[in-house]
Amino acid sequence: MKNKRNALNVPGLSGDRYMLIKPTKNMKKVIYALILSLVVVSGLVFANGEIKRETPKKSTSKPLSAAERNAELKKWEATPGGIQYKKWKTSVVGKKVLAGAAKISKQISDSSKMEAVVTALSLPPGSRLGFGVMVRINGEDYILSFGPEKSNEFQQLHSLKVNDKIIIRSNAVSHAPKYSYPIVSGHYVERDSKIIYKRAPREGGC
Repeated sequence: MKNKRNALNVPGLSGDRYMLIKPTKNMKKVIYALILSLVVVSGLVFANGEIKRETPKKSTSKPLSAAERNAELKKWEATPGGIQYKKWKTSVVGKKVLAGAAKISKQISDSSKMEAVVTALSLPPGSRLGFGVMVRINGEDYILSFGPEKSNEFQQLHSLKVNDKIIIRSNAVSHAPKYSYPIVSGHYVERDSKIIYKRAPREGGC
């Protein structure tokens, strides 16, 4: 019996103390898990609070007034890019581009059909407008841009040839000092009374 009692007792450690140490290890794990949970919850609450505080700022932002827009424009015109643009507008090329854009402004505004002739199957070197061709409308040259090519969206447009007569529609014409021609955004192309391209409406749009 004496040997059996000794076998159950760890030397220098009473049974009571042994029983106290074992739960302490489990408690550390439990406390660690609780602290971790509190940190995660606190982080979510803080993030949620930040989002809620930022939301009213976005919703309360108002569009710039005419005076504010003019002030911003004046600031931009004083930048190197603005100075370069103003010089370009008064240059021979700039005046020609702006006049060409103005020439079709009504058709662009009404999104009405325009007769065009394909003059080149590629855009000027260095262009970053995606796929497009050069066309002539009422004696003026234009870049007809369709944007980045996706899958087979422009498959039928690749069948165009120089001197092809086409009917186009667009709702946007733009210009930039980098380009010597007005840039017409192609939304619709018709050849020989057949539609060969029609831009798909944006998601959520009409």
